Amino acid sequence: MTTLTAGQVVARRWKASRGIAIFLLVLAVLAIVLAALRPQVGADYLDPESPDKDGTRALVQLLGQNGVHVTVVRDAQEAVAQSGPGSLLVVVRPERLTAGQVSDLLAGTGDLLLVEPTRAALNTLAPQIAQGPAAVDPVAAPGCALPAATAAGKVDFGASGTFDAAASSVACYPAEGHPRLVQVQAGTRTITVLGSGSPLTNGSLTQEGNAALGMSLAGGRPNVVWLMPGLPPAGGTADKTFWDLVPSGVKLALLQVIIAVLLVAFWRLRRLGPVVAESLPVVIRSAEAVEGRARLYRGRRARDRAADALRSGALERLVPRLGMVRADATQQEIVLAVGARVLLGQETIHWALYGPEPDNDVELVRLTDILDDLERQVRQS
Repeated sequence: MTTLTAGQVVARRWKASRGIAIFLLVLAVLAIVLAALRPQVGADYLDPESPDKDGTRALVQLLGQNGVHVTVVRDAQEAVAQSGPGSLLVVVRPERLTAGQVSDLLAGTGDLLLVEPTRAALNTLAPQIAQGPAAVDPVAAPGCALPAATAAGKVDFGASGTFDAAASSVACYPAEGHPRLVQVQAGTRTITVLGSGSPLTNGSLTQEGNAALGMSLAGGRPNVVWLMPGLPPAGGTADKTFWDLVPSGVKLALLQVIIAVLLVAFWRLRRLGPVVAESLPVVIRSAEAVEGRARLYRGRRARDRAADALRSGALERLVPRLGMVRADATQQEIVLAVGARVLLGQETIHWALYGPEPDNDVELVRLTDILDDLERQVRQS
């Protein structure tokens, strides 16, 4: 029987499992890439008073230089009180608003610009619009007749969300059929939703037509109220579910893990089923077959199956020599018949032929010796 070296064993195991290892490695790399692509949003993101690259102070100053009066507020109720007919209420960081604060915005009479709205904000303020999948291509052309979009031309949105809107709405900057900018009419109020605040930030304002888009969306009215909510109190965002708080990258990674588990389960499923008996392709010596099976039993610590095989073989050879039929004889009858021909007690004989699983290898060897002794004494009797 050929003995494999350690290197050959490792090579065989690697060949058998390399597909799963490579798949898990690709999955890990993909998860890292998704985490790296996820935008890092700071506390000053879209803050009209922040000069950082994520702030929007440059856009507010441009609006002021063009005769637009911008009022920065931090409270939803104050924003509604400041905005009136002919004004524009710009709402950024809506994830900081509670359900009650979002409902307060319904009382406003001016137009509304929602930047990166949450699902709850859309359901309350613009129920005609639903969230769509994330957009991959950052730069997009208008693809619509909205004056603000046509004046801006191509815009660099960066990482952006998309929307599913009604046919009566104006949809711009599509990504695989899902627009990044949607405008709808709600009575006398015009509601515009923007899937990304990146074009409005200081660091991205000079790219493509970002500045033109920001000026056109926010500069069409003489008065603009810019709502930058502060951080909500603990427990103030009860309208968000746990699934809403999970980042999109984690959701995608979880979906991939579930698919991987199902594929592995399906792959292993085809190996289940009854053992199929086949004739050996070559004739081997019985001693080699016994030794090979013994090594398999030992490698899997299958003392129960080894003991069953030993006892079954011993009974098949002993019972005919006793002049009995195994199918018709009871355990007690076989034990008594064997006891009459050997020099062992009935308890020992019963343990050897019908006892429990050996506790260790020493017990298994002892069982083998007793069975050999039983067969030898029965043959000689």
